[in-house]
Amino acid sequence: MIEGSEHEPGHEPGPGAAPVVEVGWRATVRRQLAFGRASLPDDHGARWLDEHGEPDPAQGVHTWITARMAHVYSLGVLLTGGDEAAGYRELARRAVAALAGPLHDDEHGGWFAGLDADGTPAQEGTKSAYPHAFVLLAAASGAVAEVPGAAELLALATDVLDERLVDATGLPVDRWDRTFTDLAPYRGVNAAMHLLEASLAAWDVAHDARHLDRAVAVATPVVAWAAERDWRVPEHFTAQARGEAWVEQPEHHRDQPDHPFEPYGATVGHGLEWSRLVLQLDAALAAAGRPAVLDAVIAARGLYDRAVTDGWARDGADGFVYTTDWSGMPVVRTRMHWVVAEAVCAASTLAVTTGDPRYAEDLAAWRAHAAAVWEDPATCTWVHERSPALDASATVWRGRPDLYHSVHAALLPELPPAPTAARALAERAALTPGG
Repeated sequence: MIEGSEHEPGHEPGPGAAPVVEVGWRATVRRQLAFGRASLPDDHGARWLDEHGEPDPAQGVHTWITARMAHVYSLGVLLTGGDEAAGYRELARRAVAALAGPLHDDEHGGWFAGLDADGTPAQEGTKSAYPHAFVLLAAASGAVAEVPGAAELLALATDVLDERLVDATGLPVDRWDRTFTDLAPYRGVNAAMHLLEASLAAWDVAHDARHLDRAVAVATPVVAWAAERDWRVPEHFTAQARGEAWVEQPEHHRDQPDHPFEPYGATVGHGLEWSRLVLQLDAALAAAGRPAVLDAVIAARGLYDRAVTDGWARDGADGFVYTTDWSGMPVVRTRMHWVVAEAVCAASTLAVTTGDPRYAEDLAAWRAHAAAVWEDPATCTWVHERSPALDASATVWRGRPDLYHSVHAALLPELPPAPTAARALAERAALTPGG
């Protein structure tokens, strides 16, 4: 148990038991983890959950969801103790086993996008950087939590990323075919962002300079591109070969503006997410005794302030719009849960880093909005999508596929910017007598 837990050691329920009646952020995380346990009934990957926490078989199995669930259940191991931690470790083990087993392409290397409903490998997206980044994150968190197979998965994911999906500049290519023969020209900052997050987590485990170097290589150009666009993050680029300069594609998906992974224009939530991540990178470099590579506070303030100005109630209704055009006008007004979660995480990181009280005030406001609009009081999980009028909606996301963003919204404000979440929880546990 880590310091400040709200119940006595020795009375932790297993993942199949009713949650302990308690209050506070730990209780919020634990209730979310209890909700999600049905996603991992076996070693074949995490199931997409509906709003009741039941698997939706029509959705098949997704590698990115499996990796995210491995990550959050690894955090659950480090947050709790006793039988409860053992139960979460088993759920994380199942996810890691799926990533090492049916989701891994033993013939050509790397990871499939997922498994179709009939259990065959999904070909959509083929070998994409986005799920591979989450495999690295899952392996890193799992290794800290001593999840069986996670250390081996970390080594494998590191090699695949460096050999296949990261070019000489440190930026990721985006989509190969299954055999790693044909490379699509698209390059995406969404995958780069999650590669930065995963690389920081991997650095905290392996202390392999490749991970921190990769994080620096990803963050430096993206921050520069955002600064040139008044802190709106350009998302879409092309390049014909690995190592070739990225060429921005500002009109990408104008005809499909609500795309779940590659929407047109500036994505408000990504500005918030990058704000947090550049501060975490800066803290990681300082902890490693390495010089700063950018003015992280200026960048984080610029990214955050632009996202809030463009995104919050810009259309006259409460909530963050999903996307804007390059002048800041709303394009997709649908509200997404993950944007609010990232607002919470960014405001808390800025509050701690800068000491500016306005970020603490924002944190309180975003938390109040989340509690009133997004959080299900019965489970502490979050509705994934709402209309501009804040009615339930499912135009982009059905059900509650995973817990990654909502767990982060509860957990990250309680942790320092560095080290990353799994290592920070492990260090707290080590300082707690009997932890």
